This record gives sequence, structure tokens and C-alpha cells, in this order.
Amino acid sequence: MTHALERPADERIDLIPNLPYLLLHLAPLGAIWTGFTPFDVALCVGFYSLRMFFITASYHRYFSHRSYKMGRVMQFLMALGGTLAVQKGPLWWAAHHRHHHKHSDQQADIHSPLKGFFWSHMGWIMCAKYRATELDQIKDFAKFPELRWLDKYHWVPPLVLGTAVFFLFGASALFFGYLLSLVLAWHCTYFINSLTHLFGRRRFVTTDTSRNSFILAIVCFGEGWHNNHHYYQSTANQGFYWWEVDISYYVLKVMSWLRLVSDLRTPPQHVLEANRIRDGHADIGMFQAKYAKAVVYLENAKSQAGEYVEERKRKLDEMVESTSEAAQEIARMHSKAPAK
Repeated sequence: MTHALERPADERIDLIPNLPYLLLHLAPLGAIWTGFTPFDVALCVGFYSLRMFFITASYHRYFSHRSYKMGRVMQFLMALGGTLAVQKGPLWWAAHHRHHHKHSDQQADIHSPLKGFFWSHMGWIMCAKYRATELDQIKDFAKFPELRWLDKYHWVPPLVLGTAVFFLFGASALFFGYLLSLVLAWHCTYFINSLTHLFGRRRFVTTDTSRNSFILAIVCFGEGWHNNHHYYQSTANQGFYWWEVDISYYVLKVMSWLRLVSDLRTPPQHVLEANRIRDGHADIGMFQAKYAKAVVYLENAKSQAGEYVEERKRKLDEMVESTSEAAQEIARMHSKAPAK
């Protein structure tokens, strides 16, 4: 894939500090030696679902976009649940996500796939540049000391839970139920950054390359309706129509009936009827991306053409020089030859 955006020099992947993170990807292989039981499988499905819900409904739709309301105690519990997905703290996650929306698929975008698929998928997480929490991006929630504590010690809840799983249910439950579900939740979340800006369908005009994906909407609890989301970000639902499955929104709806959350935002009808690509609106997001790729292609072609011309010119100069030397040698030989 031709990349349309360049990564600056300070966006470099640091492998050594990320070795524990990379090794965790291998940890589920421990189930090869321990085996696994139906209970471990159920545990894996349960932990995956729990992690995906808290990432989508808490870290994303609440802390990043404020698409519904809840009290301070419930807010902390939802943030605590989000830490179980081991994607750092709620303030770190939401701050970087807000930055992404502000600069989506532009040069300043943190994880646009236009900078490379692997980079957008997980490479940016392994960059020292994005290790700190950008508190300026998340001032509304950074004022809560309990959230700042949780953001700093985000590793404590998942470590405690993993330890409990091991001592209560054994090594197979840890490897297959807890760690496998963790890695699966990681990469299904990452696919929203990478795949849904490359594959899928676009319904609404946006200034980026976001797309809708039914498959990712299923496995990511509604997050696959990514073009919907980039078009109208501050909604608790990302599936805008009844046939667009959005598990996280269904759970939030039930929670609103129980008065655990309130004021779930949904897009008004006039928003759903506007800026639809099928109605003939110019798709500026795709135009910009294709234009950027065309510029890169032309620059590469120009560079290659320039290199070709320089090479031919060098060979021609060498030919002229060698021909001139040969002519001079012949002239010298002819001047030394005796007259007849």
C-alpha cells in the first residue's frame, strides 16, 4: 500500500521498552501445555465481552465523546472496568482519541493508516512520543482525582484480576480464559483504527476515510459502524438504524432503564438525512486521501524519472569522454606517424 502521510522522525517504534507487551501476545500459548476446559472457553468469551463493552461504552463513548451522563461513582466504576482491557488509563485513552478525531487522516493524526497499516494498528502505541497522558485534551475529566489516580495506576486492576483468576481457577484459566481474551480484545480494538479506514462502505461524507464494517460491528460491539461515528461523533449509538447491530448501545439502554446512566444521545433525523454520499455529495474525505496518494505516486515517479535521466546523462558523459580520449589518442598516433 502506498502511504500518503509521512511519519516524523520522533514517531519511532521502541522495541525494548515494549518487550513485556509483545511477550504477552505469546502468553496464551501456555494453554498448549495446560490444555483448556469448557469453563476456560466460557471465561474467555466472558472476559472478552466485558473488556469490549468497557472499552467501547466507557473509554470511547463516555470519556472520549461524552455521549451520555452518569454520576461520579458510576463514572469511576466504568473507568475501572475499562482498565481491565489493559489499554492504559481512561484519561490517556480518551485524550489520544480526541486528538485523532481532531486530525483524522491528516498529517497530525496519531494513528492514520495512511502512515502505514502496522503503525495505525499497534505501532503508534509502541512509540515513546505517545506514552504520556495529554491532560490538555481531557481537562473535563482530569479534574477528578480518582480518575487521575486510576490513569496513573491503570495496571493495578487487571493485575489483581489476573492473579485472582490464577489462584481461583488455575493456570489453564489464566492462559486461555484471561490472557487469550485480552489479546483478542486488543487486536479487535486496534482493527477499528486500521481496517475501518481501509475497507468497508461509506454512507456519509466526512473529511477522513472512515468506513462501516458489519463484521467489525459484531466483534467490536458496534464500533464497526465507523463512518457513522466519524460523521456524528457525540452519540451513544454508532449503529444508526435498527439493522446495524450495536451491542454496547443495547447494554447502555438497559443501564438507562436501571438509572445507572442517563441522557443517551442519538442522532436527530435531519442529521441522518444529510450529507449522504448516494445523494450526490462530493466525498471530500476520499478525494483528499486519493489526491494525497496521487501526489506521493507522482513524486516517486518524478524522483525515479530524475534518477533515470541522471543515470543516462552520466553514461552519455562517460561515452563522450571516452570517445574524446580515443579521438585524441588517434590524433597523437597520426601526428607521430612518418610522412610518405
